[in-house]
Amino acid sequence: MNESKGALTEAVYYILISLYQPLHGYGVIQNVEKLSGGRVKLGAGTLYGAINTLLGRGWIVEYGQSGERGKKEYIITDSGKQAVAWEIARLQELLDNGRQICQADLPDHS
Repeated sequence: MNESKGALTEAVYYILISLYQPLHGYGVIQNVEKLSGGRVKLGAGTLYGAINTLLGRGWIVEYGQSGERGKKEYIITDSGKQAVAWEIARLQELLDNGRQICQADLPDHS
């Protein structure tokens, strides 16, 4: 589990949370762009490189094939979900520490 305690890249984080439901590669690309409000746009090379890494770590698995073109679908595993949980906790710690130290400099949203 040690490898899941390291920081995830933003692309990997979005890929993993996209795969809480079965999706094929193009569906992941579309979902990441939607989730990030258009800010993160994955290229096919980046996506499939990340998918191969995530498959190798056991964080995702092939789910099956969809449609008449037989596109491979992927889904997150329990160990992938643990990696996401570690990342959320890591990011929460960053936010909490930043808010505590920089509180006076943060905009008031009330």
